[in-house]
Amino acid sequence: MFEVPTTFAAPHVPFTQPVVSRDGADAVAALIASGELKSGGALTRRCSERLQADLGAASVLMVQSCTAALELSAILLDLQPGDEVIMPSFGFASAANAFVLRGTVPVFVDICEDTLNIDPARAADAITDRTRAIVPVHYAGIGAPMERLLPLAAEHGLAVIEDAAQAIGASYRGRPLGTFGALGTFSFDATKNLTCGTGGALVVNDPELVERAEWIRDCGTDRAGFARGESSRYQWVDAGSNYALNELAAAYLAPQLDHVAETSRRRRHIWDRYHAAFAPLEAQGVLRRPIVPEDCEPNGHAYGVIMPTPAARDALIRDLAAVRITASFHFVPLHSAPAGLEFGRTNGPMHHTDALSSRLVRMPLWTDMTDAHTDRVIAAVARATGADVDPRDLTR
Repeated sequence: MFEVPTTFAAPHVPFTQPVVSRDGADAVAALIASGELKSGGALTRRCSERLQADLGAASVLMVQSCTAALELSAILLDLQPGDEVIMPSFGFASAANAFVLRGTVPVFVDICEDTLNIDPARAADAITDRTRAIVPVHYAGIGAPMERLLPLAAEHGLAVIEDAAQAIGASYRGRPLGTFGALGTFSFDATKNLTCGTGGALVVNDPELVERAEWIRDCGTDRAGFARGESSRYQWVDAGSNYALNELAAAYLAPQLDHVAETSRRRRHIWDRYHAAFAPLEAQGVLRRPIVPEDCEPNGHAYGVIMPTPAARDALIRDLAAVRITASFHFVPLHSAPAGLEFGRTNGPMHHTDALSSRLVRMPLWTDMTDAHTDRVIAAVARATGADVDPRDLTR
């Protein structure tokens, strides 16, 4: 079989690429030159204040990762061994680990068939006298059904901690995600819409939790109050750890926070291009496109299609790889993972979680992706699935 020489092969289309911020790079260089590298500096404050203003939150604490924000949440809520926290099985391990480290039991429930977000009915069924919190994941920047989850939590006296790792710039019923629960968590990992390599934010929406959240983030000290001039010294006042974001990371992130809406629009352009092109393929039954409820305004974080079978999912990923396009599946459900079986428990059937996670394919999508990249992926998917359509018609 003749093989195309690599020098003539089509360029690789990666699954994702991190944001390249020239303003951020300049800010990092200026910070290094200044020698002001200690965490909690002016650029960290700039990030915090910008997010707080955009979200309308009581406070926003910049932390090392979304994982750190989730761990800080578990400490802040005084979760204890034997307590339970309800979350979707379709999510990243960090959401469960944050509570497992406290001896708290993650209780995994099924997702909705349309959005792949937590099913409120399944969450309601999982509540026991040991339940302390519900952790909805806003998958792919599409909001979980907060209008059902919040009353459920209030009825049972439960905290809501939003895993908004993928949801910066997204909203639900006109309100930013991450601002509905007592606490919200964001990620600025290299794969996210905005990035500083590794970073995160804890959104504190309950004013009564703000001071202690600062203590826990700052090694259990009241350093934040001292920095604001509220006392003449700072001291150890609570159990905590060093969760604070590095000032260099804040320098790279800060300029990006000025362009959240622009970044979301750019990614939504790519998302919309996929969505329009794949409509004929959906009509032929070769895939299912994402479903976005009318009350959700997503941020274009990810675009995934559901294939008819797991075998079709694997074949599509393999066929795209053969033409130098990297697509990917996503989470292995937590309830069936080795650590999930050891540390958590499953409540109710997991029909949608098992079925959808095994058939999901996520398309390449990153902020600086061009229409040419997108069109090449679209045409390759049409050919790989055997859709009865001329691939050229999908990208005109």
